[in-house]
Amino acid sequence: MMHFAPETIYHIYNQGNNRQPIFFQRRNYYFFLGKMRAYLLPHVDLLCYCLMPNHFHFLVQTKPTLEGKALNSSLGILLRTYTRAINRQEERSGSLFRQHTKAKAGAIDTIVDYPLLPAQSDLFYARQCFHYIHQNPVKAGLVRQPGDWPFSSAADYANWRRSSLCNRPLTRQLELF
Repeated sequence: MMHFAPETIYHIYNQGNNRQPIFFQRRNYYFFLGKMRAYLLPHVDLLCYCLMPNHFHFLVQTKPTLEGKALNSSLGILLRTYTRAINRQEERSGSLFRQHTKAKAGAIDTIVDYPLLPAQSDLFYARQCFHYIHQNPVKAGLVRQPGDWPFSSAADYANWRRSSLCNRPLTRQLELF
């Protein structure tokens, strides 16, 4: 079980079992975004996200009223209900995601595959993580610019979309971009 503290920034991520795809059709991404709205947003302010074909990343700040067990439960429901829908759609069974979703509030050099300076503060980490998350589709060769990937909040920060799941005022206040 992950332990979440109120008003703390976390990088939450998971991937498909054996790095298998977790999104099979374009509509799967939108379905997952709807699940994020329903199950994450009551407990966190979403700072950024990226949904990749075989994994996802969220950068969140927990709300002051957070009950850690409630967020754990909501994350579990999000992943279980999504898995059930995909299993029906793909006529498969079993686990879609790796067993343990990760949540990091520490130094970014423990989660990326290129060296960075050690985190000097939570905001330094959050700023680095914000950019790392948005660079995922570029690094994977899916797009040339982060904002071109439709399943990432990068387009929100480029003002290419009207609405966003992200709390952009908080992200600006934290000076993440």
